[in-house]
Amino acid sequence: MTARARGAAGSRRASGDEPVHAPEGVTHLGWKPAHLLLLMPLLLATPALAYDPLATNKDAAATPRDFTVHDPDRNRDIPVRVYLPGQPGAAPVVLFSHGLGGSRAGSAYLGRHWAARGYVVVFLQHPGSDESVWKDVPPAERAGAMRKAASSENFSLRVKDVPAVLDQLERWNQEASHPLAGRLRLSQVGMSGHSFGALTTQAVSGQSYAAAGARFTDPRIKAALVLSPSRPAAGDLERAFGSVKIPWMLMTGTNDIARIGGGTIGAASLDARLAVYPALPPGNKYELVLDGAEHSAFTDRALPGESAQRNVNHHRVILALSTAFWDANLKSDPEARTWLDGEGPRSVMEEKDRWQRK
Repeated sequence: MTARARGAAGSRRASGDEPVHAPEGVTHLGWKPAHLLLLMPLLLATPALAYDPLATNKDAAATPRDFTVHDPDRNRDIPVRVYLPGQPGAAPVVLFSHGLGGSRAGSAYLGRHWAARGYVVVFLQHPGSDESVWKDVPPAERAGAMRKAASSENFSLRVKDVPAVLDQLERWNQEASHPLAGRLRLSQVGMSGHSFGALTTQAVSGQSYAAAGARFTDPRIKAALVLSPSRPAAGDLERAFGSVKIPWMLMTGTNDIARIGGGTIGAASLDARLAVYPALPPGNKYELVLDGAEHSAFTDRALPGESAQRNVNHHRVILALSTAFWDANLKSDPEARTWLDGEGPRSVMEEKDRWQRK
């Protein structure tokens, strides 16, 4: 190209007369740089720039730390595992209660992701209904030991563990020498749990009981995620759940059946799990039913007696919806609320997964 030609081309580019490539999917020729200004609102609204509850970055890696909470009133030690966000400063707190026979090490995929999204995640371990129930028991006797541990006594211990841990977190947050000092935003607390942990979560976040009313409810909890929920063994559902005041998200699966019978948990059927949502009052209440998901879909690995192949998309859906739920209700993020109450959930779910809100 001659100097004159280069100069002419430069002049055309400077004046905005040089044609440019149209955006992908646009076939009209002769686009000019000035035209892109008209498209800017559309470009800024593309999915690549929209709210994404699955997005994390390497600088937000979660660092787990183990501690023990001592409850002097009951002379009881409660092991906890805490996942801290990579960024410094105070962050909202999410508690997690494991299922029967579990531990603070379970469902780590939740702890890692939520912490990477800016939450301090605290996994409780409940002595008496944790892994100690089966670890040193002969295989033939484990099912019986698990049934025995699914008791009202252990339920009572669990629901009292939650406020004991919150009380200790408040103290640690004020102790200058403690690793958690200044890291906890305890005005923004979420509660979550699976199976027996779901019953624990329901109890401390608004469920009422025939004899006890809502006395287990802790007002410090602002939102609850219930994985494998259950209706009460007896009593009126509207009375049990009709006075829940905070946001609840329920998650279950079409094959979500607990295989330990008897005790407080019982062999929960899908009908028992699906009975909770209709009894909840409207207002930030959600239900996800994953197609084909078994009881272990919400944990890290399959449970004894389960044989179906695990669907890798289930964890993706669980992480996306739970994160948007926390962001909307603990961080008051308007983009998360729009995603959660709009078409966002369907963008990660499979066709046969069921989703509803009220």
